[in-house]
Amino acid sequence: MSKVIVGMSGGVYSSVTAYLLKKAGFEVEGLSFVLWEARKRSDFTACCSLESVNSAAKTADSIGIKHTSADVRCEFIENVIEPFVDAYTRGLTPNPCILCNKYIKFPFLVREAERRGAEYIATGHYARVEEGRTGSINGRGTNERRVFLKKGIDAKKDQSYVLYSLREEEIKRLILPLGNYRKADVREIARSLKLNAAGRPESQEICFIEGKNYSGFIEKLSPAAGEHGPIIDGSGKAIGTHKGIYCYTIGQRKGLGLSSPEPHYVTKIDILKNTVHVGAREDVKVRSLLVADLNWLITPESELFSATVKVRSMMESQPASIELSGDCAKVVFDMPQWAPAPGQSAVFYFGDMVAGGGIIMR
Repeated sequence: MSKVIVGMSGGVYSSVTAYLLKKAGFEVEGLSFVLWEARKRSDFTACCSLESVNSAAKTADSIGIKHTSADVRCEFIENVIEPFVDAYTRGLTPNPCILCNKYIKFPFLVREAERRGAEYIATGHYARVEEGRTGSINGRGTNERRVFLKKGIDAKKDQSYVLYSLREEEIKRLILPLGNYRKADVREIARSLKLNAAGRPESQEICFIEGKNYSGFIEKLSPAAGEHGPIIDGSGKAIGTHKGIYCYTIGQRKGLGLSSPEPHYVTKIDILKNTVHVGAREDVKVRSLLVADLNWLITPESELFSATVKVRSMMESQPASIELSGDCAKVVFDMPQWAPAPGQSAVFYFGDMVAGGGIIMR
């Protein structure tokens, strides 16, 4: 019997993952991470709090598997919280889920799997890991067998975007049962089993921030970040005052404090001049990007190739041409895309397979 360590957040998806793997005949152990403690003891939208760990323990008991937890708050602060705050104070829009997967969850799952003699790790992400051959990919001439990270079959829930930064050795050990299910079906499985997590809401995108008040969170950790400055329109005229560049992101329309018959959208954040630039909706659309800090799961055959690209997790991947230069890639979309934000990730796909990705620089 093969053994698998399941990362259990206390939510419905990781709970059903553990159940499905046990049903499939695996020896399953659940592992929860204490990443951050919410001030509100009843905050079940935080996937990383002590309350969530307790919920995961109850679920593990109900399906008859072992469960333990690991306190990784120090590592989480160093690798996720501090880079998150630093990025916003530099006018960027970071993705903490990607940082957490890259530096915390998957490295720790692999470490625990090795320590406990488990062949596999698993999570509740809606994506797939499947075997295949490289010969059919983007014109590559080899015919090597290997594993690929692929989109989940539920396009509205696909989470392959936040997994692009994983290492190949992590993907080789990874099982993602939910990638072949639709969200409604997974919820129904949880309800039919009367799992403890069945009624829990989905965790919010920034799981460690209560009420999605990220600006207040940043102010407490970096009080000096709140220097006010001008809001500049397309003609170069100052039409308002911003509250600190960390409060804004590309494409933002609400909360600008501007009085105008036409809506304004944030088009650029200039940290050197401490200015926020705004324009019309069309001004936010971008045709080309510069992407750095690349991670490849399928190495491109040439320095110029075609792929589809996501610049946000829940968007449909869009056709583009990619030109490589060292550790950077220039992405040119076939059609302009809405509000790609520096600091977010651009993820490249060959069909439904994740080829790789990196951080949007501009």
